[in-house]
Amino acid sequence: MTSPVAGAVDQLLRPRTLLDLVGNTPLLRLRRFERSNSIRLYAKAEWKNPGGSVKDRAALHMVLDGERRGLLTPDKTILDATSGNTGIAYAMIGAARGYAVKLCMPQNVTPERKRILRAYGAELVLTDPMEGSDGAIREVRRIYAADPDRYFYPDQYNNDANWRAHYETTGPEILAQTDGEITHFIAGLGTSGTFMGTGRFLRERKPDVCLVSVQPETALHGLEGLKHMESAIVPGIYDPTLADEDMRVRTEDAYVLTKRLALEEGLLVGISSGAVLAAALKLVERIDSGVIVMIFPDGGEKYLSERFWEEPPEGSFVGGVN
Repeated sequence: MTSPVAGAVDQLLRPRTLLDLVGNTPLLRLRRFERSNSIRLYAKAEWKNPGGSVKDRAALHMVLDGERRGLLTPDKTILDATSGNTGIAYAMIGAARGYAVKLCMPQNVTPERKRILRAYGAELVLTDPMEGSDGAIREVRRIYAADPDRYFYPDQYNNDANWRAHYETTGPEILAQTDGEITHFIAGLGTSGTFMGTGRFLRERKPDVCLVSVQPETALHGLEGLKHMESAIVPGIYDPTLADEDMRVRTEDAYVLTKRLALEEGLLVGISSGAVLAAALKLVERIDSGVIVMIFPDGGEKYLSERFWEEPPEGSFVGGVN
């Protein structure tokens, strides 16, 4: 009989492909941000995916779904709009599986993201920064309408395979990693796929779980990857009725907490992670106990050109631990 240790070693040594590494990310406890022993804060470390973000899950599911349905064939180019992370996932997967990739994205995304995409061989179409991700969506629709036979357009904002990726993977992982003790789930809204899929799974398995979505406070914000739904093209997969609470976060608070995560927890993460933590700390102020799980979508390496690292906003986050 094989021992558990031998079995684990055999699993590690077994030949794997790059895409086998998507998912099964660790859950990290943030003790320095906990206000009492009765409240536990956990971050789902999605930057541990091979493409560096939570979007690897959705992109892989959409590509595999396209292949299964015969919509993605070797002669077609993967085409979509992105603020960066899904595009990086498409580009990585395209390189691994032999597909060309063309992406529409706002001109003002960080230079690190553009360099990563070009390193994977993706073709970039840069759109008006003032129009944000909505401008990229409009441009990709124009390109696709002009030559639909040339492209596989997953349309991440309206593709059910996006949220199903999280229903099938992220949700089950979180439930198992917390031994079913999760009481609150918090995630930011971009395409909304992470929140919708994970939230639906958790609600089915644990009906009393509190689901909290996070958006920027205003239409003009610096939270790359997050949408202010009232002023944006609303994703077709988004259902606002799923959330028990929808929290709004200031860009400045997200910047402060992103920097604090690096300084106090050793976690170099992206700005949307700081935004989600800001929401969690507001929640912590008004609950007596709980097991809170947050999605930290990506790492901070793609944001190091942002000025806030060297010139952080004045003041500090109001609420939670200061």
